[in-house]
Amino acid sequence: MNSTASPYRIITVCTGNICRSPMAEFMLTDALHRAGLDDRAEVDSAGTTDYEVGRPIDPRAARVLDAHAVPSHQHAARKFRTEWFVERDLILALDVDHYGHLRELAPAGTEHKVRMLREFDPAVARLDHLDQGIEDPWFGGQSDFELTWELIHAAVPGIVEHVRSELTRRPPVFAGA
Repeated sequence: MNSTASPYRIITVCTGNICRSPMAEFMLTDALHRAGLDDRAEVDSAGTTDYEVGRPIDPRAARVLDAHAVPSHQHAARKFRTEWFVERDLILALDVDHYGHLRELAPAGTEHKVRMLREFDPAVARLDHLDQGIEDPWFGGQSDFELTWELIHAAVPGIVEHVRSELTRRPPVFAGA
């Protein structure tokens, strides 16, 4: 018999799923790969609305990712689905309005999975959720996307360590040989 742990599943969530959440998805995927955890953790993203469903990542976000050598493969925006509360282990909100929306939608017993992404940044971890948000760069220019990169980047190491810790707590799943 082979012993394999079930993957730790993360979803990042913003408004339309074309700027902040795909940036966070690709940055976390890259960081988990570099940490050797990519075979044990999965990251995807979604939006709280259907405004952008089917659209690709914003070109300004893709430019920032490319500048930092973070792959940003094909992306199509999608809306968060309620069954993902059960299917995901960690639901990362990019701003306080996403956090509130997700907490309200969460079925009983899953609310604890919803966290602010920047809760994992030690510089702001103790601040109120109102002070942990990442403003939507869509309304700004390229420098706003660079700022979004910096804010997400500061939280990524803490998320990777959280995943590593959570994986050590998981019982292995045994599969037949």
